[in-house]
Amino acid sequence: MRWTRNLALILLAGLLSLGVQAAGPAVLVLKATAYTSSMRETDSTPFVTATGARTRFGIIAVSRDLLGSDLPYGSMVKLEDLGDWRTGRGKGRFNTMLRDVVFIVEDTMHKRKRQQIDVWMPDRSLALKWGVRRVRITVLRRGR
Repeated sequence: MRWTRNLALILLAGLLSLGVQAAGPAVLVLKATAYTSSMRETDSTPFVTATGARTRFGIIAVSRDLLGSDLPYGSMVKLEDLGDWRTGRGKGRFNTMLRDVVFIVEDTMHKRKRQQIDVWMPDRSLALKWGVRRVRITVLRRGR
């Protein structure tokens, strides 16, 4: 029994020396805003996402720089509220709302946005309360 443990430790040390590490879920920390299905915030089809999905809570839009590499359409993620974008105040304020939801990338943000996501909200007042936040994104599945 002891020799198998030692062998496992030797193999692990060898793999680590080769730069091989256990792969865990990708984690990103990004700016997050909120949007609603309003023509002033979207386009002429406010209830339809860029992929053709119907808007609902659990849909996120990503900036185009993230869409091609880190978060392609269909990616499934978990979000954690890290507080106000600038100050960090209110950390965790929205975590009860986010906790049991797996968010899916189904929409795209305006081309001027970079390194950012937009969380769909059911009404404008909730979106305004959200404001601009910092979120930790854990990627559960990348792409479709």
